[in-house]
Amino acid sequence: MNSAQLAELIARDAADGIRQHAVRALIIRAGKALMLRRPRHESRGGVWEMPGGKVEPHDTDLLDALQREVREETGLAVTGFTRHLAAFDYVNRHGRCVRQHTWSVTVTGEHVRLTEHDAFTWTNAHDTHPISPRDRDLISRHAVRGPTLL
Repeated sequence: MNSAQLAELIARDAADGIRQHAVRALIIRAGKALMLRRPRHESRGGVWEMPGGKVEPHDTDLLDALQREVREETGLAVTGFTRHLAAFDYVNRHGRCVRQHTWSVTVTGEHVRLTEHDAFTWTNAHDTHPISPRDRDLISRHAVRGPTLL
């Protein structure tokens, strides 16, 4: 995604009244997606999710935020943005409407180092891990064979 496409995406979000963004990464290795489990004692505890999080004021743009979140949560470094996959809206615990954007990305690093989650797994759409139907669909449609971990 080039800077003009990213600016167009943000302009559409603003026109829709979106003031808060979240980002997340679909990271594939050997046809399986990296999923992280939220600690049980936190909000939405026990939920499996893709790496990502809220865009902070100091982030220069959505992709900068995504690189930061992946690095903070997994220790992996994003080396490329393959494709913008999806966006959906939700209301956060403060009652604010948030638009969450998902990109497929390539990363470097061999070992996942968790800092905010209590477990990780590599899963496909057919595994029994409790992931949301939306995420299961994204994994099913976008998981590819072959490593994307560089």
